[in-house]
Amino acid sequence: MRILGIDPGLNTTGYGVVERDGSRPRLCEAGVVRGRTRGSITARVEEIHHGVAEVIESLKPDAMAIEELYSHYARPRTAILMGHARGVICLAAAQAGIPVVHYSATQVKKITTGSGRASKAQVQLAVQHELGLTAPPEPPDVADALAIAICHYYLRTRPAELLGRGTQGESRGPRNENPKR
Repeated sequence: MRILGIDPGLNTTGYGVVERDGSRPRLCEAGVVRGRTRGSITARVEEIHHGVAEVIESLKPDAMAIEELYSHYARPRTAILMGHARGVICLAAAQAGIPVVHYSATQVKKITTGSGRASKAQVQLAVQHELGLTAPPEPPDVADALAIAICHYYLRTRPAELLGRGTQGESRGPRNENPKR
């Protein structure tokens, strides 16, 4: 099982691919896809789509796990813009025929660190420990993408054990989306 985790963003989209290595996830590759064109939302989402499609083509994941859209009432524009990025990322997965599973940020943090309110630094350290890396993944977008992939990995291999760890108000499982309708 090879899982592509995605932390969507219009400027920097983190990605991380993990696969099964015995009873633990193992890092295959991680990096960022950058939306370099400033000002043009059309060009930026095209760059993101192209970059994610290249990652999918070269690494051949069996599934994609992506962070759900979060909206803060004080910044609704951010959620709208992030929706554009998530849309083209999901499109790349659908075009490749791989299923997409969505996780909330709090669920990913809860599974990887034990706390749904963990800081970015705590997520980076948890990912470093889990994957046996010599240093925390940088930038944080990469650590977040790897955390999303790790979350999906463990929910697929040990769901009963982990689903009981959720907190009130959190989603207790992934939201599956089958691109083949």
